[in-house]
Amino acid sequence: MTESTLSAGKLSIVGTPIGNLSDTSPRVKKTLAAADVILCEDTRVTSKLLSAFDIHVPLQRCDQNIIESQIEPTLERIRVGQRVAFVSDAGMPGISDPGQHLVDAALSEGLATEVIPGPSAVTCALVASGLASEHFFFEGFLPRKHGQIVQRLQQLAAIPGTIVLYESPFRVLATVEAIAEVFPTRQVALVRELTKLHEEVVRDVASRLVKALAAKENLKGECVLVIAAPTEEELSSASSQAAGESQLSLEDAIQAGLAAGIRKSALAKELVQKFGIARDEAYQAILTHEANSFSMPIKMQ
Repeated sequence: MTESTLSAGKLSIVGTPIGNLSDTSPRVKKTLAAADVILCEDTRVTSKLLSAFDIHVPLQRCDQNIIESQIEPTLERIRVGQRVAFVSDAGMPGISDPGQHLVDAALSEGLATEVIPGPSAVTCALVASGLASEHFFFEGFLPRKHGQIVQRLQQLAAIPGTIVLYESPFRVLATVEAIAEVFPTRQVALVRELTKLHEEVVRDVASRLVKALAAKENLKGECVLVIAAPTEEELSSASSQAAGESQLSLEDAIQAGLAAGIRKSALAKELVQKFGIARDEAYQAILTHEANSFSMPIKMQ
């Protein structure tokens, strides 16, 4: 095998349509047709895409359950000069799927990689929502349980930009209810069936969007939720709350450490690692805590 053959190996990350096959670019078709093998989430889904364009290339399953075991064999294919294309069921691989691990491994090995652009539900929904897009945060899927959803949304409250979420049509109403609980006055857009015949954008204040969605029956299609960025007042409130919680946690850690008999120098080191503060600041906080404890009035029995 010649050196030129060896250098021809490449990993191509290929964006595929999120609904409308007409969005498949000539470059996507060319890359898939030229591949030695195509790694995909579901061979049945990708087979339909290849069939539509009369492309005949071997498919190999490589979903989140087995991708770790496929990384080394895939790297070996590239090392010996094969062209490997990687696709998800729809959209851009690596966005809310484990494809990032494969790209990371290939780059770490110094192997050639390329991205073949294609549709992405994140950016399509963000633009379709009409909400500010200068700064945005892609969260992906939220947890399943209500309490965990609320907790995560509270953590996202201080994000200074628009938030984009993925959701199933079967859970979207419950998720919007949780959003309304945490962000009742924020604008929220539900974008579904992107690029398809029945593409829809429903946008309103979170508390009213709950009622609008509750009135709908049999929501279908993959859903994207876009939450408007917080106001300056919301950001200030979230920042103050976070600062208060951080201080409380620091005080609790100091009190627990001293009660356990940990030396002040060792405790200061622990606080530096846990709270990301300077050592002098940590040590001073310990001294301040001790001083406040000694100054408390003693209750006479």
